[in-house]
Amino acid sequence: MDELELEIKILIVDALGLEDIEPEEIDSNERLFVEGLGLDSIDALELGMEIQKKYGVKINSETENVKEHFASVANLAKFISSAKGA
Repeated sequence: MDELELEIKILIVDALGLEDIEPEEIDSNERLFVEGLGLDSIDALELGMEIQKKYGVKINSETENVKEHFASVANLAKFISSAKGA
């Protein structure tokens, strides 16, 4: 498993207090919102703040790509990597 993807999964579980799921149980390509993991808009805000804090990337909720960036762990990893210039 990609190290950044695992970090993001741990961040999701910890930041959102998902007590009934282990980070390793989250599929990197699984949808995070509505279907899949079933997160909601409040979860999105919390997750966005934690990602900004941990990785120092700016997330502009005005851009159309935000929904796509937050669609899955794999998409978040690509977004964070590109935002950090990695």
